[in-house]
Amino acid sequence: MVNLILFGPPGSGKGTQAEKLAAQYELLHISTGDMFRYEIKHGTPLGLEAKSYTDRGELVPDSVTIGMLQSRVDANPQVKGFIFDGFPRTIPQSEALDTFLSGRKTPVTALLMLEVPDEELVTRLLGRGQVSGRADDADENIIRNRIQVYKNETNPVFDHYAAQGKAFRLDGVGSIEDILDRLCEVIDDVLE
Repeated sequence: MVNLILFGPPGSGKGTQAEKLAAQYELLHISTGDMFRYEIKHGTPLGLEAKSYTDRGELVPDSVTIGMLQSRVDANPQVKGFIFDGFPRTIPQSEALDTFLSGRKTPVTALLMLEVPDEELVTRLLGRGQVSGRADDADENIIRNRIQVYKNETNPVFDHYAAQGKAFRLDGVGSIEDILDRLCEVIDDVLE
């Protein structure tokens, strides 16, 4: 089974690339952001709790995120693997994911980190906010806070997987196709 973590700051293109990689490698794309947005849209207790954090540009607590993710993986035993988009975001989440997947005898295959300059991220997210109507993409202060939270709390996850020889940095600037080609080149090398 192939388990990929698509990693990078908000606006780095994780969702776009994860969809393309999921189709190309026949993997299930699990986006914690999409799961949260679904729960928020439907006004579930989980959605209301998640919204109180995302409205401030903060991370949703691990217990909520991990429980949702485990349910989604367990509900899809037939797939060839998973692309985790937006998870893990902290070292405790990384350790929880490692433990969870090890219990299923299918460890993380690779973490692929898309690197994009901050000003490019702000531009992309403000543009996405105009199209999507997402409140967290419409306010530059919230966007900059999300980028800072990523740097402080999420970026150390790269080092966790780098210590295992499973983390790769890729340039996240360019056309969607160029970035996809870079990702596929690394994935193909890892899978050989």
